[in-house]
Amino acid sequence: MYEVDVIDFGGGNISSLLRCLKRLDISYRIHTGESQPDGSRPLMLPGVGAFGAVMDALQKRELDQSVKALTAKDVPLLGVCVGLQILFEGSEESPGKAGLGLLPGKVVKLGAKKVPQIGWNHVEETSEGPLSDGYVYFVNSYVAQPENPDHIWYKADYEGEFCAAVRHQNIAAFQFHPEKSGRFGHDLIFQWCETVA
Repeated sequence: MYEVDVIDFGGGNISSLLRCLKRLDISYRIHTGESQPDGSRPLMLPGVGAFGAVMDALQKRELDQSVKALTAKDVPLLGVCVGLQILFEGSEESPGKAGLGLLPGKVVKLGAKKVPQIGWNHVEETSEGPLSDGYVYFVNSYVAQPENPDHIWYKADYEGEFCAAVRHQNIAAFQFHPEKSGRFGHDLIFQWCETVA
């Protein structure tokens, strides 16, 4: 059985992720700031809402410092949705508010006519792998622009190509919701757990 630590900053609904972990028989501990992760398990950082509000909530609970310290020690980290966006240095959504700065780059608004993007979209891995492409569920108005294109793991198209997932060393993250993306999304989570176990 795989084990993970889930960061719960109180500003997002993580129930769907926890249900997914239960279905996959992945054991988890939840950290709300009253307890801090100790690095003995890989980290999951889900998030919904505005970039600035998510960062404020993490900082209030000192979870931002825990995440940065542990990833610096090579503890694996998986971000989901806004949990991907806050890995970067900043976002157009919250000017002047710094992100975690774990990956170089910024977050920008989708350049599509209809925003937010809500629904299923096709994603394609930038290098061939066992889960090279599939359909996943998005709810987003903003997307990451990694400074290093090699950090893009999956890409998608919504009136223009955008970064749908990132991966660099011990850090990985999805802009979409794998926990709401059926078998393909669940397989992505399980594969990540296998890789970092």
